[in-house]
Amino acid sequence: MMDTLVSLFLIATISASASASAINTQACKASRFPASCVDRLSNSTAALPPNPTASDIILSVFTSSLYDVRTALAVSQSILDSSAGDRNRTTAALNCIELLTFSHRRLSAAATSDLSSADARVWAGAALLYQYDCWSALKYVNYTAQVADALSFLSDLNNRTSDGLSMLAALQRYGGDTSLWAPPQTERDGYWGDPVEEPQQACRGVPRDVPANATVCKIGGCDYETVQAAVEAAPANMSDGRFVIRIKKGIYDEIVRVPYEKSNLLFIGDGMGITVITGNLSADEVGVTTYNTATVAVAGDGFMARDLTIRNTAGAAAHQAVAFRASADFTFLDTVELYGKQDTLYAHSLRQYYKSCRISGTVDFIFGNSAAVFENCLLLVAPHPFDPLKGESDTVTAHGRTDPAQPTGFVFHNCSLNATIGMWKLYREDPAMHRVYLGRPWKEYSRTVFLGCYLEEVLRPEGWMPWNEDFALRTLFYGEFESQGPGADPAGRVWWSSQIPAEHVAVYSLDNFIQGKRWIPLSDR
Repeated sequence: MMDTLVSLFLIATISASASASAINTQACKASRFPASCVDRLSNSTAALPPNPTASDIILSVFTSSLYDVRTALAVSQSILDSSAGDRNRTTAALNCIELLTFSHRRLSAAATSDLSSADARVWAGAALLYQYDCWSALKYVNYTAQVADALSFLSDLNNRTSDGLSMLAALQRYGGDTSLWAPPQTERDGYWGDPVEEPQQACRGVPRDVPANATVCKIGGCDYETVQAAVEAAPANMSDGRFVIRIKKGIYDEIVRVPYEKSNLLFIGDGMGITVITGNLSADEVGVTTYNTATVAVAGDGFMARDLTIRNTAGAAAHQAVAFRASADFTFLDTVELYGKQDTLYAHSLRQYYKSCRISGTVDFIFGNSAAVFENCLLLVAPHPFDPLKGESDTVTAHGRTDPAQPTGFVFHNCSLNATIGMWKLYREDPAMHRVYLGRPWKEYSRTVFLGCYLEEVLRPEGWMPWNEDFALRTLFYGEFESQGPGADPAGRVWWSSQIPAEHVAVYSLDNFIQGKRWIPLSDR
């Protein structure tokens, strides 16, 4: 009798194990790494219930990733504790702690949201980005066994979170039947997605005539003398209304940080070039990375600004020097000038909208891995020091999507590409030595489109520039639709760019691409 019971137990155990293996294998068809995905899912810290649904499987993956993010945070703290005297490693560890904290918050939000919603995928995609950014930060200070071990752990964490994100994309595309699931696809695979919103034609903008909660000025008579002091005075975690900071004319030489808990802040200046926030940090300095160079950096959701200039004056010779970094969901800049040279705008993550802005720079001066829409913006290419034997190559964009399931990309709609007076002078003297391109692929799944934009003759006929030989040329998506101007001829474009079919243009609308109807206010003008 005992032998029979043991046999039945073993049969049931083997059957359950085989069933779990089959479930894991089927779900992992959605992953970019199906074989290793099965191993990760089998070794998940979050057990699956009997007969799990597709949502159960995704939540199990996210729960395991959240557990590993907490471990990665502890590891980053240990690296920080052992890095006294090493400014570069200290900075990398501090950045990791911030980025992994962001990752935990966004992945938690995704896991507790409606998994069929756009929000879930946006937040999970951002969580993956922050994990990757931590790994990237440590990669540059990898000269101890402690850091090497952390990199290995973060690589596994990235893969696990990517599994969950790919499954989430499959759920949203194919539904809950995992037998239909497949790896994520992009426009290069012929998959455009389907518009879910009719584009709204109403004019939308950042409010102008609203009462101020705090005023800032340099000459006295205001609540604060610095922008940062006003930010610190704002209430934390505002869910209703906005905290309006009126920044009067003047030059504010300061570094401004809007932390995660300072949500729904609104900066209103007296105009571009009149209200100016300025800094000059650059990545050439010891202990400073590109991430840290921003004159203004925002992590609090719902940030809006209008009628001001944000600049980084470090200069082209200083290389990476960010004017504005946005790591916040629902970021909106209206009639704002962003001035810099290399890496002027770090559109880092989540959903962003830039309307009637003026953005200038040299190399990769709009970069990041956000889903960002630029509408009626002026893009100005500036000259920079160059090797006279090689000439000068300026790229407007460098989008950094690392995973095809991330719903990110740059969309330029009715924008104008031009050059500064200094750049025009050099271009007229020798066009072959001063080359301008729409973008180059910073990461493997880079995505950038120009819709109805006016392109001046400074743009090279090829349109787009490789990053490094053939890297990402078969996985990126670079597209144009009805470009205008002397730089708009599609005949000379590189083979790895595309002309977007008219029936797919709505995919990139404000409402479809960044769900703008939900969060961008109607204009008061």
